[in-house]
Amino acid sequence: MASKTSASNEPIEVLFALHDKFNLTDFAGPLEVLASALHDKNDENTKAFECTIAGPEPKVMSEQGVVIGSQIAYKEAYERLSDFDVLVVVGGNSDAVLKGKTEPLSIISAFAELQKNDSSRERTLMSICTGSLFLAEQGILSGLSATTHPDYMTKFEILCSTAAQRNLQERTDVVEDARYVVNNLRFDLGDEDENPYIRRKSDTDRRPSNARKGSISFKGSNARRESIARRAAMRLGGLRVITSGGVSAGLDAALYLVSILVDDNAANEVARLMQHEWIKGIVVDGLDV
Repeated sequence: MASKTSASNEPIEVLFALHDKFNLTDFAGPLEVLASALHDKNDENTKAFECTIAGPEPKVMSEQGVVIGSQIAYKEAYERLSDFDVLVVVGGNSDAVLKGKTEPLSIISAFAELQKNDSSRERTLMSICTGSLFLAEQGILSGLSATTHPDYMTKFEILCSTAAQRNLQERTDVVEDARYVVNNLRFDLGDEDENPYIRRKSDTDRRPSNARKGSISFKGSNARRESIARRAAMRLGGLRVITSGGVSAGLDAALYLVSILVDDNAANEVARLMQHEWIKGIVVDGLDV
């Protein structure tokens, strides 16, 4: 698949990795957000994302009893993994997945390894709700900041700590009070005192900023040599890692994804269509790449 450049508005390729008894809303909410995003709200032919569903079987049962048809099997997902810009991992039935060491665990690691081995492409790994437990188990979150559903915070911390000790890596900064947490962001930082997209826990009492976001660099970042070089030096080869809290927080994380890969207007239009109030999360550390 050819790299996306500033001259191209081809859809961003997204892979949803489903597992047996996944949480339906973790999947359907972000899917609705991404499927609704347009480069031009007045032109339905300018869809911003192309979503593909991978599953262990042709039909995958959610924990709510609704069956979703997968478009590709995991075998094909691995074969085509380099085609995808975004991997979305949803929650639900986490104990069984962790105990059985089943998908999506392996594809999470494969996607992260792909980025480390090929930093010429900008990629994003996003988990919804307890999907972050799978990232923790695979050691993806070592040295990063992350969150999950509040009811699973203790288990999440244990998984993160165990992975760090097992792999002799840095611990994870577990954030308890965020809708979503973003690592390895992409845009001009500008003045940190005036950039509303740089948030830290210490910023809680700060005056809200009206500053505009910096440049959206997704299209250009796959073509600029300096972007590729700087991305390669980042943790996980510059893989953007987003973890969200439970269910509705997944909508907010997906809207953030739209805002950075398309633009703020597109994200706000999707939120308006869904009659959803987009609550911003936390973005930690950043480089203009």
